Amino acid sequence: MSDDPRPRGRTSADPAFSVSLERGLRILSAFSGDRSVLGIADLARAVGLNKSTTHRYVATLTKLDYIRQDPETKKYYLGPRVVDLGFAAIDSMELTKVAGPLLQALADETGFTVSMGLCDGPDVVYVDRRRSGRRSSLAMDLNLHVGSRLPAYCTSMGKVLLAYKDPAALRQILDRTDMARRGPKTITNREQLIAALAKVRQSAVAVNDEELAPGLRSFAAPVWDRSGEVVAAVNIAVHLTISPTSVEALAGRVEPALRRTAGEISRRLGYRPEA
Repeated sequence: MSDDPRPRGRTSADPAFSVSLERGLRILSAFSGDRSVLGIADLARAVGLNKSTTHRYVATLTKLDYIRQDPETKKYYLGPRVVDLGFAAIDSMELTKVAGPLLQALADETGFTVSMGLCDGPDVVYVDRRRSGRRSSLAMDLNLHVGSRLPAYCTSMGKVLLAYKDPAALRQILDRTDMARRGPKTITNREQLIAALAKVRQSAVAVNDEELAPGLRSFAAPVWDRSGEVVAAVNIAVHLTISPTSVEALAGRVEPALRRTAGEISRRLGYRPEA
């Protein structure tokens, strides 16, 4: 197996090219799609290095928290610093460019705070957050911002993102999830959560009824890309002090606009549902 994965045209004499940095980035890039958990042998094959060399790079990346190791399987997955590193570029991504104006319009229409999140292992990561510009705004400040992370199992966006994972990927994520009680109605039983996710998949909307924190409710819908994959979720957050009504009444008020917005973002990303 080759131990020199440099692109053609580059030589060790080129002062502008770092072989070590290139190898490290190739290892990080190997984690993608359905290859989110990899062993040393998998990584060595993916990046064209021998196992001992690959292990040295992986050990460094692990120490820096760009990669983490599962203590049971000894395999590796991306760490939180990879996500943090990407936040400087998130605003220029197609997803946030497309979604931003639509999220703001949804916040202005409903008066509630609107967010969009992506799945990162057992967490949902906020990539956009909009408050209504209306003078009579019903928005609330939960001290969340772009880059904030919350457990997926007890949030509406997280449940949407988990619901569309394949069973093997979902199992791996739940194996790494501490299903602690966060709010008065947190689902702490794994089988009950899986049953709840099945309902989310059927209805294409998730409800968080005081599962994350007392008094907090939210509703989320999936965002699909052109390949038919769920790539993000959009939610509307409401506090009982703002809207002390039943979940059903609140859903009737916000779900139509939420579904419409998530559907329009999906359409602009190239998603075309099967007839």
